[in-house]
Amino acid sequence: MTLLLCIFGFISGITTALFGFGGGFITVPLLYALITLVWGTHSDAGGVAMQIAVATSTCVMIFSASISSRAHYKKGNLDWRIIRPFIIPISLGGIIGAFAALSVDSAWLRWVFIGYLVITILDCLFRPGFMNTKSEGIRTSTGGIFADTPIGIVIGAIAAFLGVGGSVMTVPLMRRRGASMIQAAAFANPLTLPMAITGTLTYFYFALAHHIELGEGFIGMIYIKAALILIATSWLGIRFASLLMPYLSDKRHAQSYPILLFIVLGVMVFA
Repeated sequence: MTLLLCIFGFISGITTALFGFGGGFITVPLLYALITLVWGTHSDAGGVAMQIAVATSTCVMIFSASISSRAHYKKGNLDWRIIRPFIIPISLGGIIGAFAALSVDSAWLRWVFIGYLVITILDCLFRPGFMNTKSEGIRTSTGGIFADTPIGIVIGAIAAFLGVGGSVMTVPLMRRRGASMIQAAAFANPLTLPMAITGTLTYFYFALAHHIELGEGFIGMIYIKAALILIATSWLGIRFASLLMPYLSDKRHAQSYPILLFIVLGVMVFA
């Protein structure tokens, strides 16, 4: 299992840098399968397997999103005029989403995760804008902060609820505002960070307030061993992905996004 965590951590680092995923679409299915296999579905940990997977993934994203954001910043891929209006709304959404995830059944949360994957794949494939390779420069919202605030809250809430990071919404959003895939992925990482921080703190607070004790190896609802392995190996994946970026065309980059989501969907359905 340690080897699997290392492999998937490395892969999640690559997807964090290339797609802004923050690793959630990779690590949540893996952690869910791992927890139910090791502890069983009828154990204390197995009963909240999806919540543990989401909380651990959200914690890991603090580190992976920070590292990837720094790498993109050094390459000049970030525009803070675009990012700044979303930071506070996404932070608030992260709190809302984390509390919502803690209030639902683990099995139900898994199917919400699967449903959201399906919607995202169809949106990328059939709604105009995402596959467009003719970037004319990224545009700010015509509605300003009043339009971006509710969008940011929804992004943060869904991202924390499912533990996937904000990229699943911010990447398509930025693509339709004229960003290249490199720019869209770059923006997704600093926009994932505020949600990851507030979401992790919310999961930690909930575990303390409700005296949730899952045994050795857990802090609150965070699986510490898995989190540490994923953080270390995702850093290696981010470094490796930085070598791939110059050789990946915008068209191939965009096409690979829904393909990767489809693979994750298969893993989650059969986990």
